[in-house]
Parts: sequence; structure tokens; C-alpha cells
Amino acid sequence: MKKIATYCLTIFFIFPSFSQYYLRGAVKDEKNHYLQNVKIFVHSVKALYQTGTQGSFGFTVLKAYDSLTFSLDGYESKTIRVKTDVWQNVLLKISVEQATKNRQKLISITKDFSQSSKFSSIFSDETYFQLVENEFVNSDKYPNTGFSLDVDKASYSNVRRFINMNSEVPPDAVRIEELINYFNLHYREPAKGDLFNINSQLTACPWNYKNQLLVLNISAKKLDLDKVPPGNFVFLIDASGSMDMPNRLPLLKAAFQSFVKNLRPIDKVSIVVYGGSVGIWLQPTPGSEKDSIIKSIEELTASGGTPGESGIRTAYKLAESTFMEGANNRVILATDGDFNIGETSEKDLDELITKMRQTGVFLTCLGVGMGNFKDSKLQTLAKKGNGNYAYLDDIKEAEKVLVKELTQTFYAVADDVFMNVQFNPSMTKEYRLIGFDNKKEAIAEDSSKLSGGEIGSGNSTLAIFEIVPTEQNTLTINTPFTEDMATLSLRYSLCNDTSSNSIEYKVPSNYLSFTEINKELQFATAVTMFALKLKQSKYLNNADWNSIITVAAMSADKNNYLQNEFLQLLEKAQKIYPEKKKKKYSN
Repeated sequence: MKKIATYCLTIFFIFPSFSQYYLRGAVKDEKNHYLQNVKIFVHSVKALYQTGTQGSFGFTVLKAYDSLTFSLDGYESKTIRVKTDVWQNVLLKISVEQATKNRQKLISITKDFSQSSKFSSIFSDETYFQLVENEFVNSDKYPNTGFSLDVDKASYSNVRRFINMNSEVPPDAVRIEELINYFNLHYREPAKGDLFNINSQLTACPWNYKNQLLVLNISAKKLDLDKVPPGNFVFLIDASGSMDMPNRLPLLKAAFQSFVKNLRPIDKVSIVVYGGSVGIWLQPTPGSEKDSIIKSIEELTASGGTPGESGIRTAYKLAESTFMEGANNRVILATDGDFNIGETSEKDLDELITKMRQTGVFLTCLGVGMGNFKDSKLQTLAKKGNGNYAYLDDIKEAEKVLVKELTQTFYAVADDVFMNVQFNPSMTKEYRLIGFDNKKEAIAEDSSKLSGGEIGSGNSTLAIFEIVPTEQNTLTINTPFTEDMATLSLRYSLCNDTSSNSIEYKVPSNYLSFTEINKELQFATAVTMFALKLKQSKYLNNADWNSIITVAAMSADKNNYLQNEFLQLLEKAQKIYPEKKKKKYSN
């Protein structure tokens, strides 16, 4: 009996030390949105847990009281003392550093150089970011300039849409670098084992023969389509009432069906739609079941409002739940950008996508439509979503983006790519970066941080500077130069890797007359002049449509459909923008 009493007494004292409490709760941000993947460190046992897709958590602990630390990239860490049998409502605040990141970032920057502020107007119900054209910079005072590189080409097809409608183009819709790089000109295969090939050319400036043009060319490695990683694609399709027009949902349906025909068995596709409601239209389906996917796309119809925010959250949640390690996990958003339910402003969408990108899922935006097209929203989403942006004005453009340039569009070789150029004042008196113009909002915030871009497989990116040469540069024009023009530094990260890499390239003073340089570079110059003309740039001087057409006609590849189409576009633009007659003044 004594032994039994001793045993019971022992159990009485020992049992509490083995008691378990189920600690539960949820983590939200300041806007009452649930936060997933928040790390939770339990101090008593030094264990690490994390929140689920709805921001909730639940696990067992041994003590009635404990200390927890909550942390998530972009938010201030928080340590709290908790009673473990009570539901925990935890609020995390955005960190000061993240708040700075969420501001509009610059596309190009020259240290300590201030730009003037001349802004354009909004066109109809379409929205575009207001851009500030880069100015000439004194290279003796400000030799360094940096700018972001990416593969966006939406501006060209959008400009083409306006001209084909016999309409003037909103100046802010013209992003010069996107027009130039639409054609993927002067591609040069990188050496074996290299990610990039870098080359440059110095030549005369056709619209100002006192000046020179410096063309920098970055070519990215081509991936073999048969060897690229599996694709986990979530089509996020706007099926709202505004999409019920031939150049919107029907165009997208045809575009996605063309894309599906090239899927491999190792790829998979899901479809999320938003319109009258938001939901998963097609569960993850392997690429071998093409007929099922195509049939599902064909059955889409347009109706209801535009809850874009909810659609984005659903698509990312689905992409994360089917996430494939080492694969191309990507949401492909197709819309006219006219969100009218939930968060709709560029700032709110910026913050939303910044959170979603932490899942490791990339974002590609496909824009369609006219009249209420929201270019600014799609730009914001693509930039913050680690992705790219294209505008589909017809089925040929859809096939170009989704079929012919599949790897360029959907398979990135590098992320957060930006370039720094340090000019040699002995050779360059002044320089002006053509294109890569900054948004008004970015300059107003006085931010000095660059927003790096994504570079797709097989992309050739051209950056063009207009140069005011020094006397030394001009005097030695017919003899070999003894000094380089500049030093170029290319910085980038490999996809899904935050570590930074860099390549340095000495930019030679390899001057050739304009008629001697490569034809593709001549053609790129014609596109540049065309873009400057549409923007009504003060820097184009007196170059008229005939001079632009002459440069384009002598350099265009007659076997290239896109280049021949550009020649036709020039002729249409000349009729839309008649030359102004110069006034005669009498003495």
C-alpha cells in the first residue's frame, strides 16, 4: 500500500512537466491581411515553425507561458510573451526598409544630377505613367550613370495599335527602349559557359552630325527549349464584362490555346478566372492533356465586375500549393488592367505583389484592349512580380510572344539586372541616355535606388547614348583612338538567388561612319528616331519623317516580317503627324 501511495505521489508531481498545450493563432499585417510563411521561433525549446496559407499557426508546447519571435522579410520582427492556451492575434508592421522599397524606383540615375520636370497628360480613360525625358549630362561632373535592363516590349505593340487606328500616340505610352528592343536586334551568342555577350559601337548621330551615338549591346544566353525546367503555369484570366470584345477575351483565348499546343508532358497548367466571381477554372493539368486544357479555355465567357486583387491572391495561392522546386513557377495574368473591385491603385497593387513574390513565383502580364486600358497597372504588377509585360494588339503578336519567343518571354536567365556606365571625360563632353526615362513619381520621391530588370533567354538588349564628343575625340576621328569611351559594369542575380554577380567591359572608341556600321544597328537608330518623333522630343532637332524613312528603308531586312511592317508603320505615322511648316520671318 505504501508503494502504491509513493507511485501515485510521484505521478502527481511528474505529470505536469509532461503536460501539453496547443498554441494557436494568426498573423496579419496592418491592413488586416493574413501573412503566410511567417517564421515563429519558440524560445523555450528553440524550435521553428511557420504560418500557413491563411496566416494561421498551431503547435504543441510544454509550458503554460512562453516567448515567441515572429519574423518575415519586409516586416519588423516581433517578440511577445504568450499564455499558451489563449488564441494569439499577432500584428506585424512593414519595416522602414521595405516601405522604402515599395516606393516607385528609378529606371535610370545619374548621381547628384537633377532633372527638369515636364510631364505629359493622361489619354482618354487609358492610364500611363508620366515620364521625364533624360537630359544631357556633363561627364566631367557626373561621369557615372546607371539604368535597369529588362525584356518588356509592350510599348511597341501598343504604339502600333494607335497608329493602325489612325490615331496619335500618347507621348507617355512611348517607352523608347521597349520600341528598340522589340526587334531583338544584333544578337550575339555568348561564349560557351558565359551568361552574357557584351559589345558596343560608336558612330555618327543621324539627326545631329556634330554628335555621336554610342550603342551598348547585351545578349543573353539561349536556353534549349527541350532542356528547360518544367513549367508550372497558372493562367490568371480576366473574364469580367469589360473583356467581352473581340480584341480582349476572344484574342486571349486564341493566344493561350496556341501556347498550350507547345506544352510538354512535364509542364502543367492551371486556370484561375475572375469576373462575376473568382475561382479555379481548371485544376493543375499536365501538358500531355492538351485537348482538355484547350476545351477549358474555349468555354470561358465574360461577365461581371473586375476583382483583380482577389484573382491575384487566388492564383498565387494555387501556384504556391503546386510549387515545383527547380521549375519555372509562374502566374500569367491576362487583362485590360481595369480592376474595379478590391485594391485597385498602383500603390496598393505594388504592395500586394511585393508580398506575393516572396513565394518564389514569377509574374508575366499580358495586356489587351483599348479605351480603358491600364498600362500603368500592368507595368507595376510585372515589375514588382519579378516578371515581364507584353501588349497583345492582334493574334500575330500573341503568337510572337507566346510561341515564337516562348523562352524569351517565360524563361529568365538573370534577374535584378542593371548596368552602370562610367564615361571618360577625355572622350565625352556630355552624354544623354535615350529612353529608360523615369516616372514622375520616382523622381518626386528623390529615391536613389535602381529597380533591376529580368532578362529572358536569347534576348538582345540595346542601350543608346547620344554623345557630345570632346575636341580630342573629334580630332582623332580618322586615326585610331588611344583611350576608351567608358567602362561598363553589368550587375545581375541568377534566378532564385539573391547573391549579386558582375561583369566589367571596357567600351572601346571604335568609331565608324553611320553607313559603315551593322545594318541592324542602323535599323535600331531608325526606330529610335521614330520613338523620339512620337514623343515630340526636343532632342530630335529638325529630323523629319522622310529622313527617318530613309534610314529605315536602307537598313531593314527585307526577309524580316516585323522590320517590313515597321516601314509600313512609318508611312502611316507620317500621314497622322504632318510636318509643321516653318514660319518665314521678314526683316
